[in-house]
Amino acid sequence: MSDDRLGDVLAAQRSAEVRRAARALLRRPLLRAGGSHADDFRLVRQYATELRTWFDRNTGWALSVDSEVVRLRRIPGRPDDPTHPARDQRTGLPFSRRRYVLICLCLAVLQRAEQQIALGRLAEQVVLSAADPTLDAAGVEFTLSDREQRTDLVAVVRLLLEWGVLAKVAGDEDAFLKSAGDALYDVDRRVLAVLLVSRRGPSTVRADGFEERLAELNAEVLPDSDELRNRALRHTLSRRLLDDPVLYLDGLTESESAYLTSQRGALTRRVAELTGLVAEVRAEGLAMVDPDDDLTDLRMPESGTDGHVALLVAEYLAGRGGTVPLADVHRQVAGWALEHAGFWRRSATAPGAEAELAEQAVDRLTALGLLDRAVASDGAALVRPRPALDRYRVGETVLLEPGQSVPRKNPKKNPKTTAGRTKGARTR
Repeated sequence: MSDDRLGDVLAAQRSAEVRRAARALLRRPLLRAGGSHADDFRLVRQYATELRTWFDRNTGWALSVDSEVVRLRRIPGRPDDPTHPARDQRTGLPFSRRRYVLICLCLAVLQRAEQQIALGRLAEQVVLSAADPTLDAAGVEFTLSDREQRTDLVAVVRLLLEWGVLAKVAGDEDAFLKSAGDALYDVDRRVLAVLLVSRRGPSTVRADGFEERLAELNAEVLPDSDELRNRALRHTLSRRLLDDPVLYLDGLTESESAYLTSQRGALTRRVAELTGLVAEVRAEGLAMVDPDDDLTDLRMPESGTDGHVALLVAEYLAGRGGTVPLADVHRQVAGWALEHAGFWRRSATAPGAEAELAEQAVDRLTALGLLDRAVASDGAALVRPRPALDRYRVGETVLLEPGQSVPRKNPKKNPKTTAGRTKGARTR
């Protein structure tokens, strides 16, 4: 093999490994040296310089790497996106408000704890912290007085185990739930130290309202030159391309839209070169689609009852103009439950099950950028199909004669954006 040919092969191999490392970071922005993702950790460490440079230039995300932990400090492109909540590790249900408060209280307790802590001890310290008058005034109560509150704490602990903040030494959380035992954990302070991602410390935020406090937490310094303004726009749009399943033009500011129009090719090319995502560009916006289908926290379609319901709801709503009452979706799901009773889980035909199935489907489609929720003037819940939902529209059946080709439609008559997979599970 010639030197030139060998150089090309080595360069291609290096590019492929950098891509694998970048995709590993987008899937899991926090990697540890041990455990099931140790190979990804080593790969990211090997190419840390290239990755740090790319993310800093294109997204403004800092990459910290040491001998034990890799952390991509991934600030979302939209701070007000509620579609990717923390979820129970066993049931998959989104966290409640109280569980989010418990996460913060647990982290505060662990920050002051020794190298090891028992679940019972953690619970005692959390109860003491929850007695703060500020939390009481906000309506937050946690006393471990019933099984529901113990279940909330256990769900938070299991999430901390998944993140690597805690490592189990002995015991079982189920025994704690039944008041029949305890569990012991190691506290990983390296993970704990890099878990929070924000531009400023929460204690320095002075705003009063939740949305204002959230905005201030990650507020950037206002750029005072064209170069800095363009850099800020590049960061915001690159984050949106990596985070959002579909980037709609109508959701951008005037300056963001203008920058995307002029720099779309460069933006999408850089993202594609690093990640292997493929740009789909249409009239309403664009999406970075993942051919390998592993940079996603939500799949569409997906197997199982919930996945089938979501696909049927998508087909039902695709191509409809305006808004659709959510009650209509509930009725459709109730009918499908009877029609597919032999294939769906048994509980799907129980009275009232259609509401839960429909809500879960709408939540999934909303998170994928395929639907919007709305409220009518009388308070009724509505859903509004987005252009990307048209990918799930069922077309007319065309019977072809032998030798006849499929008629082509003029794409200019229906320039809809197609939906890609979501890119990268959100780090909480």
